[in-house]
Amino acid sequence: MPKITPFLWFDTQAEEAARFYVSIFPNSRIGDILRYGDAGPGPEGSVMTIAFELDGRPFAALNGGPHFTFNEAISFAVDVADQAELDALWDTLCDGGTPGQCGWLKDRYGVSWQVVPGVVMEMLADPDPARVRRVMVAIHGMTRIDIAGLRRAYEG
Repeated sequence: MPKITPFLWFDTQAEEAARFYVSIFPNSRIGDILRYGDAGPGPEGSVMTIAFELDGRPFAALNGGPHFTFNEAISFAVDVADQAELDALWDTLCDGGTPGQCGWLKDRYGVSWQVVPGVVMEMLADPDPARVRRVMVAIHGMTRIDIAGLRRAYEG
């Protein structure tokens, strides 16, 4: 196991969520699944933890009960290459979830994601403060990122 692994706490949907995420990202797989025994605290035989990889990166999920929920203080940022990839990923992750501002969304499990093309960071790193300001104003008016709209704002 790597030194740092994101560990996600779900009520009862850890396996469902892991399988959903694995279905979305290439180079992803389900790993070990540990189940509760007769000592609980979950129902005997139900999933306690599930290990999985998303694009080769390790994750783990726990069915720990309803005691904790996700919030936007932690999110997973996904760098996409173009509008088609952005739209496909956004539509899949947002299905049953909630769109947010500036490319953020919450999926059906309450996990926050940022679906942002790499070109955004390039634009925001431009030494021209007027270009950066136009991009920031444009991106704050978006839910799903519109790359063409950002390019228009960037160019002025």
